Amino acid sequence: MKFALGIDSRGDPPASRAGGFTLIEMMTAIFILAILVTLAVPSFNNAALSGKLTGFANDLVASAQLARSEAIKRNASVTMCRSTDGATCAGSGGWESGWILLRGTEVLEHHQALPPEFRIIQGTFGAITFPAQVVGVTPTTFKVCRASPVGNQERTVRLTTSGTTSVARTETGTCP
Repeated sequence: MKFALGIDSRGDPPASRAGGFTLIEMMTAIFILAILVTLAVPSFNNAALSGKLTGFANDLVASAQLARSEAIKRNASVTMCRSTDGATCAGSGGWESGWILLRGTEVLEHHQALPPEFRIIQGTFGAITFPAQVVGVTPTTFKVCRASPVGNQERTVRLTTSGTTSVARTETGTCP
């Protein structure tokens, strides 16, 4: 056995051994990585969709809660309605085009339109009025969903007569 400087235990100088990967090892690693990425991408897309739907549903909840609290605080009715211009209630169109909170003619809040692939479907169409009393809101249901391409994830926002809200995760897969 030689243990001289620059010679290993087999007697070879260090420079004679090649380091790194062979072509076959590298191709195998790339193949395995491609399989893992192919399996992971749909999960990331579903997670991103879930986050967007939850965010849009939470925006509706926040607006309803603000309308309710402002009506009680100001002792005046506050209306939550669809709006395309951010200043007046729209007579047609969906909630995905945006909405506003009005006290009389004063705009308390304006919410921008959603991306074009998302929809907000209201169970009973029309504006929602929050009276100055704690109760008296017309109960309604909103469905927040993806219209293009249609996904099976959606969020259902329920508004009760007292103005309280709840959000449920549903998976019917229909979004008109």
